[in-house]
Amino acid sequence: MSAHLLQQLITERAQARPEAAAVLAEDAAPLTYGELDAGSNRLARMLRELGCRRGDRVALLMPKSPQAIMSLIGVLKADAAYVPLDTAGPAPRLARMLEVCGCHSILAAGSAAPILREALARATLAQQPLLGWLDTATPWSGDPPPAFTAADLAGLAATPVESLNGDTDLAHILFTSGSTGVPKGVMVTHRSVLRFLEWAWKYFGISQSDRASQHSPLHFDLSTFDIFSTLGAGAELHLTPSGVNLLPHKMGQYIRKARLTQW
Repeated sequence: MSAHLLQQLITERAQARPEAAAVLAEDAAPLTYGELDAGSNRLARMLRELGCRRGDRVALLMPKSPQAIMSLIGVLKADAAYVPLDTAGPAPRLARMLEVCGCHSILAAGSAAPILREALARATLAQQPLLGWLDTATPWSGDPPPAFTAADLAGLAATPVESLNGDTDLAHILFTSGSTGVPKGVMVTHRSVLRFLEWAWKYFGISQSDRASQHSPLHFDLSTFDIFSTLGAGAELHLTPSGVNLLPHKMGQYIRKARLTQW
């Protein structure tokens, strides 16, 4: 494996097979590896232009979607660490997470709007984070006004931005369930995930011919395996619809319909 950063895995796959399907969902247009790479490059460029620098944190508050996957990769390409937050709340918990991680910006969409407004109103922040509103169907209303929207990304160059990160830099921060009542952020480096992936690819034999599920919420640690073991292998990542995990017969139907080879 030549990559020493997670985002390089996706770039390598995009260069090898740009037309191959990368991220698929039942309620959204699929993304090819070429589209995933280009879209994440545009987002990284926007974040850089807005002052995002190496080591900054960018919160993700959006439903699981191809756009969400593209967003977290774009954050990595900006040399930042992504912080996935639960769109189901509660707002006081989200406010505490925003206080702890001190985000440079927040990328949000859709149903996240009400809880984001409440969390920002509750949080005591040293600096107000910038808002990137990435929902093309539902406009954002209220404060803070978005620093950019999905439409603003379309006009940016899709060429890569220069990366300064090393493998010991943070890739993401995942918050624990908070058994003490206070959520705690676990800092995960690129190197840690890449070493895990080396084992996973060998153990599970994941290859570019596979069709794998992405059934974990983005704020749950297993999503790291789902996303990067699949995309890093050049396989298809199928975003499991909400509720499928709870009903065995629905799960079976979905596995057959999507023709999954890895779950």
